[in-house]
Amino acid sequence: NLAASLGMKLVLADVQPKALEKAADELAKQTEVLAMVCDVRKGEHVQELADSAMARFGAVHLVFNNAGVGAGGLVWENSEEDWEWVLGVNLWGVVHGVRVFTRTMLECAAQDPGYRGWIVNTASMAGLLNSPALGIYNVSKHAVVSLTETLYHDLKLVDAPIGTSVLCPYFIPTAIAQSHRHRPDELRTDEIMTASQIAAQALTEKAVVSGKVSAADVARLTFDAIREERFYVFSHPQALGAVAERMDALVHARQPADPYAATPHLKEILKAGMKGRR
Repeated sequence: NLAASLGMKLVLADVQPKALEKAADELAKQTEVLAMVCDVRKGEHVQELADSAMARFGAVHLVFNNAGVGAGGLVWENSEEDWEWVLGVNLWGVVHGVRVFTRTMLECAAQDPGYRGWIVNTASMAGLLNSPALGIYNVSKHAVVSLTETLYHDLKLVDAPIGTSVLCPYFIPTAIAQSHRHRPDELRTDEIMTASQIAAQALTEKAVVSGKVSAADVARLTFDAIREERFYVFSHPQALGAVAERMDALVHARQPADPYAATPHLKEILKAGMKGRR
């Protein structure tokens, strides 16, 4: 909605056809919209999206790699299918977005001396912290932070007129706690959820629902960061104290810092859920 209100032409991609159609119909009242069903785990889908965007609009200026899913539980209890699904969306989705769209944007820049572009990759505070029972999610988001920092340096190395930011939200009221509903059939399992997985799911649902910063708020923060050419974008800067503690423990070779030191109630919710299901 914010991009449309700014007069931008939009390319929307989603793995859910009905949700995509609804969003496209609403936004088409404000601006020109191209909507495509796209599974970001698949490079050919992302390439088709870029090709279609170029064919329709002639250039791409802003790219938001924002798809994300979650799976929790003690890290040794996650199945191979869990890892493949979460890394496929959260990491490979961003890999494909960067690999395909950076090349497309560089081609745009070669044709237009005044071209400017920007890529925003959505990571998470989980890309800077390592909360227990969220292993796969943590791994995927740490990788996105690393990928985006490297992209920043690589673009500077070749003097590309393309900037980049990494968005690290904390708990935002979205549907990520229900992302398992859209898990592809080939990556589903018949395994019964463990106590840790049930507890992690419950904690995520509770934390997400109670979030005070909305998705619309995060959108405004992100566009502000683009205008101000800021790399790191945080929805909850107050959570950076835990990041500082983690970094301090790292550089002084101490044991890993407690990511829930400032929010011990979250850890207690998680532990209570696990004890109650043993």
